[in-house]
Amino acid sequence: MVAVTLQGADQGDTATLDETLCEAGLAVAEQVGREAELRPNEAPQVNVAGIEETVTDKGYHSGAVVKRMKAYGVRSYIPEKKQKGRRNWAGKPEEQQAVYANRRRVRGEYGKSLLRRRGEFVERSFAHCYETGGMRRCHLRGHENILKRQLIHVGGFNLSLILRKLLGAGTPRELKNRAGQLFSRLLRFLLGLWEAVSRIPLRSPATGPQRVPSSPCCTPDHRSRFFSSTTGC
Repeated sequence: MVAVTLQGADQGDTATLDETLCEAGLAVAEQVGREAELRPNEAPQVNVAGIEETVTDKGYHSGAVVKRMKAYGVRSYIPEKKQKGRRNWAGKPEEQQAVYANRRRVRGEYGKSLLRRRGEFVERSFAHCYETGGMRRCHLRGHENILKRQLIHVGGFNLSLILRKLLGAGTPRELKNRAGQLFSRLLRFLLGLWEAVSRIPLRSPATGPQRVPSSPCCTPDHRSRFFSSTTGC
C-alpha cells in the first residue's frame, strides 16, 4: 500500500476518491525522487510518469468522478452500476464521452485483467487489514489518533510483505514455526538414517584359513608316540 486516507462515515466513495488519488500520487512521486537519488544509473522500478490508471469497484462510479479522472489525465477502470432506464445526457457531452470511454475500457480484455488483479491483491489486502487485523472498528478518540493507528497497521502489513519476499515468512511467529518444522524434519531424517544403519547385520572379523588334519595320527602329538625299529617289528 502506498497511501492511506481516513474518511468520515457520512461521506460516500465518490466524494473521497480524489483525496485518495492525490495521496497516492504524492507517495509515488516521492518514491520516484528517492530512486533517482539512490540509483541514478539504474532503470527505475516505479513508473516515472506517476499514476496513469485507476481501478476501483462500482461504488466509486459516477459521471462526475469519471469526468474528473479524465481531466486529471488518469485512465479510469470503474464498473458501472445497473441503471434503470436510459440516462439523460442533455447538456453533458463531456461527461457522456468520459462515461462511454470508461465503459469501453472496462469491457476490454485489459480492463478485465486489471479488475481481476484488483480482486486478488487489493481486496485481499483490505481483508487482511480490516477483517483479520480488526480495523473495522477502532476505539480511539479523534480523527488524528485513528489515522495514526491506521498508518501503523498498514506499515506493519507492508513490512510483512517485505519479510515474506526476503525470508519466506511474513511474521516472526511464522518464521519461528518454519524453523521448528525444519528442525523436526532434520531430526526425522537422522532417526530414519540411524534405523536404516542399525538394520545392517554386523560381521565378525575374517580369520586366516585353518588346516584340519585328516587323521589323528598325523598330528605332532600322535607322531611322537611311534618309534622305528631295526627289525621292522
